[in-house]
Amino acid sequence: MNSIALLFDMDGVIVDNHEFHLESWLQFFEKHNIQMTEEEYKAKVNGRTMENIIPKLFGREMTNEEIWEIGEEKEALYRDLYRPHIKPTPGLVTFLSEVVRENTLRTVSTSAPPANVDFTLGQTGLRAYFSTIIDSTMVTHGKPHPEVYLRSAEALGVKPSQCIVFEDAILGIQAGKKAGMKVVGVASTHTREELEAEDTDLVIDDFCGLTLSQLNQLLVDK
Repeated sequence: MNSIALLFDMDGVIVDNHEFHLESWLQFFEKHNIQMTEEEYKAKVNGRTMENIIPKLFGREMTNEEIWEIGEEKEALYRDLYRPHIKPTPGLVTFLSEVVRENTLRTVSTSAPPANVDFTLGQTGLRAYFSTIIDSTMVTHGKPHPEVYLRSAEALGVKPSQCIVFEDAILGIQAGKKAGMKVVGVASTHTREELEAEDTDLVIDDFCGLTLSQLNQLLVDK
């Protein structure tokens, strides 16, 4: 078994869906008369759990049932928008085939709700590549808190120092670094320059040409 463990964020990493999440949020904001720009969305919303997002957007305390109902309204809109376009990030299937062949530990580690995880992995045919999934129901703290990645390492039975996180969001990169892990930035939501400014260990446009030997080297270069 390979000595590294790979922790994949979902949105913006295993699928390049930023524009569809953004569009669904913008439609949601308009419906509920919430003023927010794309830049504010990237800084305040992207990478966080609904429990972190929804009460702040509406400026009041909410029950879990209210948060779930409002959050599902937005997520259903996103799934409808993205369904005709969904596909894995370029190069990912080839890379995951190598990961499986080398028996490398891996997770999907996401702030997304289970319905979105089921939708994404089911529609793309990627579920067979991931036996371990950490989603929003399994964590209390959203990113940039490191909980989702620390729980992922625990679920795999490895130390944080063995883990490499794949992230597109600034808050997610910060979470991976706080967890004591190496972080590969995927330049789907942010520019390469923005990701490099967050002390990422490697920045990629997609998974085309990426190899496990490159990732193993990241742990050597401490």
